[in-house]
Amino acid sequence: MRMYGDRRWALVGTALMGGVVVACGGPGDSGGAATAAPSATGTVASPSPSTPRFDEEIELSDGRRVGMSYVAGRGLVERHRGAGAGAWSAPRVVYATATDRCQSLTLKAFGGTVAVVADWGDYCYDGEPPTESIAAVGVGDLSRWDTELTEDFDGWEKVVAVDGVRQLVFSEASTQSLTRLRWSGIEGFAEVEEIPR
Repeated sequence: MRMYGDRRWALVGTALMGGVVVACGGPGDSGGAATAAPSATGTVASPSPSTPRFDEEIELSDGRRVGMSYVAGRGLVERHRGAGAGAWSAPRVVYATATDRCQSLTLKAFGGTVAVVADWGDYCYDGEPPTESIAAVGVGDLSRWDTELTEDFDGWEKVVAVDGVRQLVFSEASTQSLTRLRWSGIEGFAEVEEIPR
């Protein structure tokens, strides 16, 4: 009996180590990572949803949380939840693209406003420059996201609030120029500015 028990657990362990694929942001998904563990009888229990896994997550001043992920074949996906331990919203595509993701994703909170910097490009994760750079801003209940695409650009380095939180400024500096993109709650995104140094 002891030998049977050891052999049974060895088979379950082999099955579990054989490879598990976890998809994030697929159609109709719950958004949470799933885990499976053997029960006392040696069978594998049904997966149970847990907290979603994000590439970047941030807490707003009012206790709400926002998480974002690069999802292969879909683009930038956002979820949020109220203060406390409430349920996460359904996944929402903020920017759709099938291009390869880059390494960084930046979220910054300014009161109840969320600023996002995300980049994509072929082989970008391996160090190639991005070909799609997104500046995004979510306001209010986060049901609306403003986005601005800049193509063949090295990506936004930082974002700061101006005039309280009524305006945000995304920027990227080089030795030759300062590239700037302004956003306001009334007008949305302005044109990209190139300011020579």
